This record gives sequence, structure tokens and C-alpha cells, in this order.
Amino acid sequence: QVPLVESGGGLVQAGGSLRLSCAASGRTFSNYAMAWFRQAPGKEREFVAAVSWTGTSTYYTDSVKGRFTISRDNARNTVYLQMNSLKPEDTAVYYCATGPIFSSSNYAADALYHYWGQGTQVTVSS
Repeated sequence: QVPLVESGGGLVQAGGSLRLSCAASGRTFSNYAMAWFRQAPGKEREFVAAVSWTGTSTYYTDSVKGRFTISRDNARNTVYLQMNSLKPEDTAVYYCATGPIFSSSNYAADALYHYWGQGTQVTVSS
């Protein structure tokens, strides 16, 4: 198992910003893709953003494009999600995940990710 630990969640007003971090320990994940998913109450888990193992390619769901930025620091075994212009509909538990994904068509497929964090709550008030 690769423990993944998310941090940075919290309560913020609409229009505000948060930066989520996900740190891995126990082994390196530098050759794996990294992603963020979220799950709102009563809804299914959904893809938010992903970054390729090289860090050169990023992917976003349409609802966060232009507001969220995913990045990774392989030296620190950490992936980040900078969230700006937050909206109440962004309220959810955010999970980071990692897996051997190399095709652009697969980054949103949660079943392909091997390791998951426990999640961090993000609440955006109106």
C-alpha cells in the first residue's frame, strides 16, 4: 500500500481559494499519474483533475477549468490542487489517487487508480 494523505481542506466563502495537498509515503509514485476526485453528499464520486507522471499534461473536468490547477512535485512525492473562485457546488470530500495511467482517455476512470487517500472536506459557503 502507498499511504496517501490529503490536507488543506476547510471552510471558505464563495469566491475564495484553497490549496489541497496530497503526500505519499512509503514509496515513490513518480512514474504514476496523480488525480483528484470529489464526492458530494448524495452524489457519486466524480473526476476533478489529473496530472501525468511527467507533470507535463493536465486534465480537468469542465466545471473546474480555469479555476483549479493541478501540479506535482515528484521530489516531494506530493500533488497539489489550487482551487480559486470556489463555488458552493464545489463542496465535497476531495480524494487524491494515483495509478499507472498513461492514456489521455483514461485519466477520469477512477477504477484504474490503485491507491487512494482518505479524503479532505471542502465546504464553500454562499
